[in-house]
Amino acid sequence: MEALVFSTTSVAIAEIGDKTQLLAFLLIARYRRPWPIIVGILISTLLNHALAAWLGAFAADWLSSGWLPWLVGGAFIAVGVWILIPDKLDDESESRWLKHGAFLATLMLFFIAEMGDKTQIATVLLGAQFNNLPMVVLGTTLGMLLANVPVVLAGHLAIDRLPLNWIHRIASALFIALGLWIILGDAMSLL
Repeated sequence: MEALVFSTTSVAIAEIGDKTQLLAFLLIARYRRPWPIIVGILISTLLNHALAAWLGAFAADWLSSGWLPWLVGGAFIAVGVWILIPDKLDDESESRWLKHGAFLATLMLFFIAEMGDKTQIATVLLGAQFNNLPMVVLGTTLGMLLANVPVVLAGHLAIDRLPLNWIHRIASALFIALGLWIILGDAMSLL
């Protein structure tokens, strides 16, 4: 249950103001068809985050158990700092997919936009941290949906009224705190 709750919370908060949330806004503004967009977000996130969580678990199995907490903790701290850097959409890569309709455009664009994104990296780390891949994937997918579905359903009203600077700071602090907790927990276990 811890993997589900932490994965959902951390990704939902980290996703606010992220480029995929901006992409959700762009897609609803263009197509004005929320359900194909929501289903596209769901499927692309499930696929992307399942691969990311599996990669994290695979890496955790191969890394020395002595190094794993330090690497995962340090990576969480790095993601926490990265959250403070604003995202922007890459117009060129998005525009060629927009002609394929709401569902296919969303499916492809969300999958591509998540590659190397903060929330995908967080999913890799969560897969390495928790020994429960289904709960990590379910949690990170729920987090993505919690952050993006309101944008799709409410359009620009939701994104314009959120205090994005504070949300980014809180998300950053959560990731940094988790990274420190992992590192300090390992250091204390060595004493």
